[in-house]
Amino acid sequence: MASDIKENYIKALFYLHQKNEDISLSDLGEELKVSKPSASDMIHKLQKEEIVISRKYKPIRITEKGKQQAALIIRKHRLSEIFLAQIMKFGWEEVHEIAEELEHIKMDKFFDRMDELMGFPTTDPHGSPIPDKNGNFNKPNYNQLSQATLKSTVIVKALRDSSVEFLLFLNNKEIQLNTKITITHVESFDKSLTVSYDNYTDVVLSKTICDRILIEEI
Repeated sequence: MASDIKENYIKALFYLHQKNEDISLSDLGEELKVSKPSASDMIHKLQKEEIVISRKYKPIRITEKGKQQAALIIRKHRLSEIFLAQIMKFGWEEVHEIAEELEHIKMDKFFDRMDELMGFPTTDPHGSPIPDKNGNFNKPNYNQLSQATLKSTVIVKALRDSSVEFLLFLNNKEIQLNTKITITHVESFDKSLTVSYDNYTDVVLSKTICDRILIEEI
């Protein structure tokens, strides 16, 4: 259990680092829903392992060693998600919680076999890249749907939000990865889009929704 908690901290530090290189103790505590003293105690332990650099009155920074360890935890998580979706037929809104448990399995060959069984997938069910065995990411440069131009046709490639609520919203609209969307109207007032896809026409999507959908123009 202590090891699992440590891995959750490392992963959280990595995600916070992607938003800002300097990480505050408050942000870390909020991300993990733990108290500042608890977060401070773990940071002290992680510094001893050279996973972070932390100085008094200075922000926390994750080291290259920390990033490498985080990437390998994320690899396990995302492989688990795609396995649950592709092989076990769980919905993309169901896989995250289960993968949170599976990512702490220590046996690398378990995930290597999983990877091989699925034909070495490069993305998880939400379009996020799966790190390779060395912790390297392939980071595609997708645009937000909100940036698409009038009359253009785009394809959904990934999501910026994989919360259950958002995924259920997309399920209700029957929007998934690889859905081809044509923009038929851009509302000048609030930047909402009217779109058509598959058998749907004149579907209005708010800018908040469009900001969370990552696309590639066809």
